[in-house]
Amino acid sequence: MATLLNSLAAVFLVIMIGFAARRFGLIAESAWRGFEAVTYHVLIPALVVHTLAFARLGDVPVIAVGGALTGGAVIMTLLLLSLRPMLAARGVDGPSFTSVYQGAVRWNTFIALAVASQQFGSVGVALMAVLIATLIPAVNIMSVLIMSRYARGEAFDLGKTLVTLVKNPFIWSCALGLALNPLAAYIPRPVGSAIDIIGRGTLAAGLLVAGAGLDLSRLTRPALPHVMAIGLKLLVMPAVVYIIAQLLGISGASLSVVMIAATVPTAAASYILARQMGGDAPLMAEIATLQTVAAMITMPIILLATVL
Repeated sequence: MATLLNSLAAVFLVIMIGFAARRFGLIAESAWRGFEAVTYHVLIPALVVHTLAFARLGDVPVIAVGGALTGGAVIMTLLLLSLRPMLAARGVDGPSFTSVYQGAVRWNTFIALAVASQQFGSVGVALMAVLIATLIPAVNIMSVLIMSRYARGEAFDLGKTLVTLVKNPFIWSCALGLALNPLAAYIPRPVGSAIDIIGRGTLAAGLLVAGAGLDLSRLTRPALPHVMAIGLKLLVMPAVVYIIAQLLGISGASLSVVMIAATVPTAAASYILARQMGGDAPLMAEIATLQTVAAMITMPIILLATVL
């Protein structure tokens, strides 16, 4: 228990350092935007490629671990689509709905990977690599489809959807990492080392960016979308994933890593996607902030209740 709490405390401390650095103007606003772009387009792909390329995927239960989180995301998607008429009747428009959706379904890879690696070392990284390979493409595909339908009000367009997915750094880095995994032994050492050097800065950069994105001044009056996104992501999603994991017979470190991924707040990149595809970006930022703060309380409670 002490190890888990120490891991969580260290991760959230880095997040708060990012918050303080932006809050007190230690780094210019324009520099934060550039740092965010570098993290999203360079550091994240490098981390994902290196993690998947060199992970010993044969040592972990790929289908069960990947299926638990992906199954949870699919169930949450169906639940939210069933709630869409009720939300519309209560004044939640299409762009706002997409922010609730992203808040309820997407996951913060930075926080999950940081906690898993501190808690379980290389085993945690390998297990998280499985989740990255399965969940990131699935969640990004579903998010793009939801954004296209409800943020822009467009009918499904296969061509546009494929272009959006191909350009997404999470998607192509997963594909590249998986393609390189069988060839890991033949990757020239300088190439592997270069990718590793770039990727090493990703966790710190991602957590700092997440902290810099916190805007506590906008959280004085949480509304229905905020409450729903928090409850669905931090309470309902972990419960759904835990049930699926039990049905699949997942236990030990595998169960712990699955639950770590299920309990983290939404992805920091959700705001970027909302801004790019016509979603409610300010609402998305507020949801991400609220969830990150709330997760400091809910994560240790749920993890202690389910895996310890």
